[in-house]
Amino acid sequence: MKKAEYGFGIIGAGNVAKLHAEAIEQIDGAKLIGVTAIPYEAACAFANKYEAKAYKDINEVTADSDIDIVTLCTPSGLHAQQAVTLLNAGKHAIVEKPLAITLDQADSAIEAANRTGKKLGVISQRRFDPAMVAVKSAIDKGLFGKLVLINGHVHYYREPSYYSSSDWRGTWKMDGGGALMNQGIHAVDLIGWFGGPVKNIYANARTLHHNIEVEDTLAASLEFESGALGTLEATTCAYPGLSVRIELIGEKGTTIIEDSRIIYWNINSGVECPELSVEDGIGGGGSTPMSICAAGHISQFKDFIEAVGNDSRPAIDGIEGRKAVEIVLAAYQSSRTGSRVGFPLIQAVIC
Repeated sequence: MKKAEYGFGIIGAGNVAKLHAEAIEQIDGAKLIGVTAIPYEAACAFANKYEAKAYKDINEVTADSDIDIVTLCTPSGLHAQQAVTLLNAGKHAIVEKPLAITLDQADSAIEAANRTGKKLGVISQRRFDPAMVAVKSAIDKGLFGKLVLINGHVHYYREPSYYSSSDWRGTWKMDGGGALMNQGIHAVDLIGWFGGPVKNIYANARTLHHNIEVEDTLAASLEFESGALGTLEATTCAYPGLSVRIELIGEKGTTIIEDSRIIYWNINSGVECPELSVEDGIGGGGSTPMSICAAGHISQFKDFIEAVGNDSRPAIDGIEGRKAVEIVLAAYQSSRTGSRVGFPLIQAVIC
C-alpha cells in the first residue's frame, strides 16, 4: 500500500551519507528519520545537521516503526550482512555500490529480499543520468544497429590521503578491491546495461602508485554474448582526475559520453543527438568523490519509493547489482590466474 510519506534511515555518516541525506530532503514524500554511525558522536553530529534522530546501532534503526527504508553508506565489506539484517527486520534496503564483495554475500542479500518480500536496491545512480538514459533508449530502438565495441574508462585520481585516512579503503577485507570495485564499478554497470551479458573477460590488475593492498589500476578486454567486444579500464592514478568515459560503436552509429555529457553522436539514419541539460546530470568524480551532485540519487530514490508503493521491481535491484560484482570478481580472477574467465562465475572468494 502506498504511503503519503516514507521514513528513511541512514547507516553511516560519511560523505556519501551526506549525499543520501541531501537527496532525501529534495524528494516529496520522503523524510529522513534518523542515522546511526560509528562512532556514535558522528551520528549525533549528522543527525543534528539534518534534524533527525541519532541511533546507537542498527538494532535501534530496525526497531523504529517510523522507518520504512534504510540506506547503507558503510564499508563495502559490511553491505550484504547489514542488508540482510535490515530485510529480516522488515525494512526495505538501498545499498551503496557495490552490493557485496563476494557472490555468496550478494546471493544472501538477494535471498533475504525474496524471502521477506522487502525491496532491495543497489546504488548505480549513473543509469539515471539523462545522457545515459538517452543512449540506452537509442540502443533499445536499434539506432546504433548491432553494437561492435563497448568501452568503459574510469581515469580517476585519488590523493594518498584518500586511502590513509581510512582503515578500510584499499583493503580486500572491507573494500573488496581497488580501482575497479570502488570507482570503476559504475562503468562496469553501464557497459553491462548497454551491452548485455558478458561472455568472458581477460584482465590485468596492478598496484602501481598507491600504498594499498588492492589494485589502483586495471585494464581488461571483454567479449559480450551478443558478439560485441569491449575494453574496461579503471585507475586512481590519473592525475589530476579525468572523466568517466563510455564509448559505444555500432554498425549504424557511434556515441561517446563523458560524465553527464554526450560529446559525440553520429547515426547514419540522421537521428540527431538529443538536447540535454548538463545541469540535470550527475557530473564527474575524477578528482574527488564529492564532486558529483545528488541528482542521480534523487532519481534512483524516487524509483525505489515507487517500487515500494507499487510492489514492483526497482530499476536496480539485487539481481542487477550482482551483475556488476560478478564482472569485477571475474576480472580479479583473470588477473590472478593469467587466464580468460568465462561466465557464470563460480569462484566467489577474492582474497
